[in-house]
Amino acid sequence: MNLQILFYASMAAWFLSEIIYKQKLKSADKDQKKDQSTLSILWIVILFSIGSAVMVSHISDFVITDSVWIVYTGQALIIIGIVCRYLIIRSLGKYFTVDVTIREDHKIKKDGLYHYVRHPSYTFALLTFLGLGLYLNNWISLALAFIPPCIAFSYRIKIEEQVLIGQFGDDYIQYRKATKSLFHLFINNKNTE
Repeated sequence: MNLQILFYASMAAWFLSEIIYKQKLKSADKDQKKDQSTLSILWIVILFSIGSAVMVSHISDFVITDSVWIVYTGQALIIIGIVCRYLIIRSLGKYFTVDVTIREDHKIKKDGLYHYVRHPSYTFALLTFLGLGLYLNNWISLALAFIPPCIAFSYRIKIEEQVLIGQFGDDYIQYRKATKSLFHLFINNKNTE
């Protein structure tokens, strides 16, 4: 298969999957919605980030490398990110929502990848953005594709963790101590007492 066709197909799959998640995996009326507009912020940042990264790659010439490996690496990361994010969302089952929500009978997931990192879904989303930046093979595009989503996800994680501490208290604090945070550079990751 032509790499460019694979790229367009994977980008279509990415957008379609995220639109389906947004439509099908929203909180219910009975849930405690605590999103603080993070979902809207994420969508605005993501659309800006992808659009500007692609546009800049067409109008500027800040090539990362002349080697074709970067395009193949970027495409591989895009596919890995999409597939693994889907698997993580499935593993959360009814507890996954696109907005920050506490469901009735909500529990902290501590197995699988959640045993090691608190936000694997966001990790794989960011892997997809990194893949896009590498595929575009442009330093500015890489920065535009990756940095704004990192900032938006770090804000969302901060809100999400405040909500989880409010709901689960010491149980979530102990879980935080036992796992790694994806954004320890962006959010206050000190142990809350």
